[in-house]
Amino acid sequence: MVDNHTLSFVHPNAQIGANVTIEPFVTIKEDVVIGEGTWIGSNVTIMDGVRIGKNCKIFPGAIVGAVPQDLKFQGEESTLEIGDNVIIREYCTLNRGTLANYKTEIGSNSLLMAYVHVAHDCVIGKNCILANNVNLAGHIEVGDFAVLGGLTAVHQFVKIGQHAMVGGGSLVRKDIPPFVKAAREPISYAGVNSIGLRRRGFTEEQVHCIQDIYRVLFVKGNNTTQAIKAIKDSIADCKEKEQILTFIASSTRGLMKGFRQLNGNR
Repeated sequence: MVDNHTLSFVHPNAQIGANVTIEPFVTIKEDVVIGEGTWIGSNVTIMDGVRIGKNCKIFPGAIVGAVPQDLKFQGEESTLEIGDNVIIREYCTLNRGTLANYKTEIGSNSLLMAYVHVAHDCVIGKNCILANNVNLAGHIEVGDFAVLGGLTAVHQFVKIGQHAMVGGGSLVRKDIPPFVKAAREPISYAGVNSIGLRRRGFTEEQVHCIQDIYRVLFVKGNNTTQAIKAIKDSIADCKEKEQILTFIASSTRGLMKGFRQLNGNR
């Protein structure tokens, strides 16, 4: 059963799951799939190419799946894919992909607070929180369990690692590796996200290993090449070490710096 309000427009070819609630003044285009149990608040617009999972909540005024704000976009078919149990608060604007990836992705159990913008070809992992007015440019990757504080703006092609926490009001121009806190201007290392990691079941041994790695990378004054060698040589092998080194190797915009290094360069 679909609770479809008579003051809404739902294209007859849209695929709407069971027990979906659609409030007044909603517009749902033809090429849309919505999973069971999802709630669509009033004045939401869901454009072609949107795939929404189960038990999501989309609050009033959100624009879901608009075409990219990219002058290279030529009308190619692409999608915006949203997982299960995602909450999208008021007036978020979420764009679908371009020919670069053909899709934008938002992982399950994520929360996007009011006025968040997610541009084309972004990939947001599972269990992420984007606070009010976070703005993501195109082609950004955000790892699982990352938290971005309100009014954070992220440059295109930036990567933010899993379990990272970014302070509110940050301008993120460089890549932020996993498990860290990032803040200040310019964006820089502010410690390991140890409280968040412990809440998610990381052991003291794991947290201490991560702290040892970032002490080498961000605190001791090494350049990245020196730090990588020292980490490989001096830190015991563990899953987190491999994840951090893999992230560093994949960075294209370069890593944020350690705060001590920034002070030394002024």
